[in-house]
Amino acid sequence: MHSRVTTIATSRTLIALLGFVCSVCDAAAPDLSVPRAKEAVVESLIDEIRRDTFATRQYTGRSTLSERVVEAMRTVPREAFVPPNSVDYAYENRPLTIGYGQTISQPFIVALMTELLETRASHRILEIGTGSGYQAAVLSTLVEHVYTIEIIPELAAIAEARLQDLEFNNISVKTGDGWHGWPQVAPFDGIIVTAVAPEVPPKLLTQLKPGGLMVIPIGPQRGAQNLVVIEKTEDGFTQHEGLPVQFVPLTRLPE
Repeated sequence: MHSRVTTIATSRTLIALLGFVCSVCDAAAPDLSVPRAKEAVVESLIDEIRRDTFATRQYTGRSTLSERVVEAMRTVPREAFVPPNSVDYAYENRPLTIGYGQTISQPFIVALMTELLETRASHRILEIGTGSGYQAAVLSTLVEHVYTIEIIPELAAIAEARLQDLEFNNISVKTGDGWHGWPQVAPFDGIIVTAVAPEVPPKLLTQLKPGGLMVIPIGPQRGAQNLVVIEKTEDGFTQHEGLPVQFVPLTRLPE
């Protein structure tokens, strides 16, 4: 359920930036087993993410990414989180299919949502929608522990095994309905949701620490959606609507 995002906007520039328009490259795919070749494609992707961040600053209020987030994006091997037939495209700035009707998120969106969480090394983060495990892996390099929930059992099992193999040891994976959060290990310093909900799940709000942030897309399944940042304050909650997005719906188990 992790990465299911393409970004929508009225301008042709933003559409191109956020993955709806992809140019086809005639050059041979880079050999990621060659350190210099991989370094080049990674740095090219980082440059593109930085440009996208600047171009969307009027929506997000962020014209740059912190170096902590940039280094996390640079460090986590995206090719390890995509199917074998997609490895050649791992460092393109677009989502890729991972099976079960899901995708690994566009790197720009992963970086932006991570940035908006304002993570610290001592933080405990809840992710709703593990998917490939890529977003959790990026977060894990920045925080004390990531708790992630995936409703599709097969994806949860694959992601958990992958994260263990890659020695991301500060990530806990659970199969379940993310609408209800993970109360047994709450509260959390931050919560990130990678599928659109018509409203903020009430139980997630109760699991957020005072001063904590939640990043979640809100809107109908088909129609205007926005990436929303919610802060829990002493008096309640504040909400800021940012980038227009298009996510698949947050899947729920029958009541």
